[in-house]
Amino acid sequence: MSKKIGYAVVGLGVGKAHVKAAANAKDAELIAVCDIIQEKLDKIAGEYPGTLTYLEFDEMLKNPDIDIVSICLPSAMHADFAVKAMEAGKHVLVEKPIDITVEAAMKIEEARVRTGLKAGVIHQNRNNADMKPIREAIQSGKIGSVIYGDFEVKWYRTQEYYDNGGWRGTWEMDGGGSLMNQAVHTVDLMQWLMGDVESVTSQIGIYGHRIETEDFTASLIKFKSGAVATFVSTTCAYPGLNTGIKIYGTKGSIEADSDKIELWKFMDAPEGEEAEVLSKYAGNGSAAALDPTLCTGHASMVENMISAVKNDCDPQILPMEAIKSVRIVNAVYESARTGKTVYFD
Repeated sequence: MSKKIGYAVVGLGVGKAHVKAAANAKDAELIAVCDIIQEKLDKIAGEYPGTLTYLEFDEMLKNPDIDIVSICLPSAMHADFAVKAMEAGKHVLVEKPIDITVEAAMKIEEARVRTGLKAGVIHQNRNNADMKPIREAIQSGKIGSVIYGDFEVKWYRTQEYYDNGGWRGTWEMDGGGSLMNQAVHTVDLMQWLMGDVESVTSQIGIYGHRIETEDFTASLIKFKSGAVATFVSTTCAYPGLNTGIKIYGTKGSIEADSDKIELWKFMDAPEGEEAEVLSKYAGNGSAAALDPTLCTGHASMVENMISAVKNDCDPQILPMEAIKSVRIVNAVYESARTGKTVYFD
């Protein structure tokens, strides 16, 4: 495909990041945006002259110049809108989580197979600079057999954050609170790094907000490998603290916070390796500044989707991979609700 890929975005909350990425992508052209709020459309039209604006999604889908649609709506709307787009002949890139239930998310996979179109899912934290060396240390056996992981998402959100829009912190539209909305990225990283889950035992609660879901979870997770992890998520940790990823094996230990590696200890490591790694992966994009191939953020996922369509290959994260984190999140909620351990097949 030699022409530029026509790009559209529905939902101008987090969708603004998709708009910017598509507008800046060398192989794409930002064609259109869609939202139910006219002021948001007007603002994008002002920032990106020539971009078409739509209040009706069905009308936007009739535009033949659109090849890809980013689905950036409240979580429970993802599957319905993604399927509708694919049935209209458009490839889709779906914001996290892919949807709030496995059953809904499977509709996207079924539409992908049925239509032959491409469907990718946003889990951009896999592209954090520090994820490459961390995963390589695990996959290569450098860390030995993984024994234990400790994952914590200690963030803060105001009550106004939940009140804005009226869908956050609701079971019907958000599918959960701190875990499904904020920490699902780290759930994805956990299973990507440590492997398939065997069981989940959890407690959840509401401590600092007026919401119907939760703003705190604590879980014990066992993996089919025999490894164990603890996982904590909260939006009550004022003023917003860390995103901790700690993994311990029989031959080494790794501790990181977001894109920063804070501990890198291995048996028989070459002299100077620890200092080199800690210096390179010091956070805030320092590694990417040294190596531009270490691309982070939504831009990397949007560009990957554009490349997948242009070169007729799979996007980085397919629906079945994204469904894994939704299954884990819902197991946490089920365990907390029933007081029982939830076992995976």
